[in-house]
Amino acid sequence: MSKSIKVLGLVSLMVLVAACGRNNQEEFVVVDPEPISVEPVHTGKFK
Repeated sequence: MSKSIKVLGLVSLMVLVAACGRNNQEEFVVVDPEPISVEPVHTGKFK
């Protein structure tokens, strides 16, 4: 019985250390989308 309690305690300690040691900070990058089409520019001439 004592051996199973020690194993259970060791496993729970390992789970606790793994959960606390994880880095939960996420990186995100904001990218401005490029325009899908370019608006025509008025040149003042007929084409």
